[in-house]
Amino acid sequence: MLRVVLAQPRGFCAGVERAIEIVERALEKYGPPIYVRHEIVHNRHVVESLRARGAVFVDELDEIPPGAMTVFSAHGVAKAVEDVARARGLPVIDATCPLVAKVHAEGRRYAAGGREIVLVGHAGHAEVEGTIGQIPGRVHLVQTVEDVARLSPGTPDRLAYVTQTTLSVDDTRQIIAALTERFPFIVGPDVRDICYATQNRQQAVRDLARAVDMILVVGSRNSSNSNRLREIGEELGKPAYLIDDASALKRSWFTGMASVGLTAGASAPETLVQGVIEGLREFGEIDISTLDGVAEDVRFRFPAELADA
Repeated sequence: MLRVVLAQPRGFCAGVERAIEIVERALEKYGPPIYVRHEIVHNRHVVESLRARGAVFVDELDEIPPGAMTVFSAHGVAKAVEDVARARGLPVIDATCPLVAKVHAEGRRYAAGGREIVLVGHAGHAEVEGTIGQIPGRVHLVQTVEDVARLSPGTPDRLAYVTQTTLSVDDTRQIIAALTERFPFIVGPDVRDICYATQNRQQAVRDLARAVDMILVVGSRNSSNSNRLREIGEELGKPAYLIDDASALKRSWFTGMASVGLTAGASAPETLVQGVIEGLREFGEIDISTLDGVAEDVRFRFPAELADA
């Protein structure tokens, strides 16, 4: 019998739930099509489900017809994108995660105080591009401790840092320590401002790794937080696989394995987790349990346009 241990918490966070429901409410209130700039969240199944209901996902605003209802994704957008939408007269509903919007506000506040900004994050990620575009003045992107050594700010005594929300305290600790050592006057937000959901899911995987022989992470390959969950499993010495859904399961992975830990990235729906459980049943009898963990009860308000939907 294969022992299957579920992580707690796993799957959707409050920002993702809010973003998806914003698109659903917009479809109900205004009718399809609803145009969404970039994927609303980084999960293929979620995007395909919303597309089937009338959401149209585009890379740039010039793909959206004049006057069409437009949604900005949970990752946030640059000021320049907001300006283009305004100039084109597009009615916009902003699904930016409130925790991402908080990072934008912190960056602008530091910049208004005359500081250059250091952003800890992954180059090319939609959230990082949006954050850089929300902060006036110079923003330095660092991804590693080595990047810190290469920084050449114009005002080294007037620096501040902010972080990508899908990085955890543990992901950023060494980089922030390197920044503080090289630039003793640098300031930044309290670590409590880092996304609670990222930290909780990463800690849950660490707890899982102590209890099982291998780890499965349900999530899409373009999901930063899902990839990090898999990496943590591997760092702790356990085979770890990132899978879109049950169709990716391979019987060979389970040879010699008595137990498997199962979790999901913050943009992966619970239905996919349950589908993986059913897929595991096809390999033989399983015993399911859930680890003790943090019970999340965070909820975010909806934009005023959809509060009544």
